[in-house]
Amino acid sequence: MQHYVQHYNSIELNATHHKLYGAAAISRWKQKAAGKDFLFCPKVYKGITHFGNLKTKKFLTNEFLRGISAFGENLGPVFVQVNERFSPKRRKELFDFLAGLPKDIQFFLEVRHPAWFADRDILKEMFETLSGLNIGAVITDTAGRRDCAHMHLTIPKTFIRYVGNSLHPTDFKRIDAWVERMKRWLNKGMQELYFFMHMHDEATSPELTVYLVDKMNRACGLDLKKPEFLDKSLLPKLPQKRRS
Repeated sequence: MQHYVQHYNSIELNATHHKLYGAAAISRWKQKAAGKDFLFCPKVYKGITHFGNLKTKKFLTNEFLRGISAFGENLGPVFVQVNERFSPKRRKELFDFLAGLPKDIQFFLEVRHPAWFADRDILKEMFETLSGLNIGAVITDTAGRRDCAHMHLTIPKTFIRYVGNSLHPTDFKRIDAWVERMKRWLNKGMQELYFFMHMHDEATSPELTVYLVDKMNRACGLDLKKPEFLDKSLLPKLPQKRRS
């Protein structure tokens, strides 16, 4: 974490998905970001979202929230992901759980079961419910699940999870398309935008991050932070046709 905060301005924090952390442990992470414009975006503990009925998870949910409150001003949006077997048949259970979450924390939801996207009425109901609760819908851009790249905004904020292919040429084309879309959203009044990059080979994520940030800064007049390479030879080799 000490090195991560030097190169990025936020993190999708998966550690909180695998273990409940108390305030003392989270305070140590927060200290790594002291004085920096950095947000921690914790993923809800899987003991809450992936096992059993959400109605029985009040104690665990309170413990999770108590822990992440230690992030203070460095707390970004919280990522709720239900497992791939969680179907719309349980949507009342899910919606009741979401309605009980604190209103002073921004939450985003990701569903994976294909049935959420197969029925337009169910999908509409989910998006309308999220909008009414001021909860965002996670957009996941990954091969083989184009339904999860729904591009629907339930609030004027978005949480994008991009899964790349370890610098395959198509990664650069996909990033170009994302830059154009994000520019349009920002021009239309998007308030907050979170873009988290994942790779099959995570060692290649910084290279594509540099490409993304450079494109966003030029297209939108921003000054976003990007990874700094000690060895400049590790910088991504941009496709020749994209050089200007």
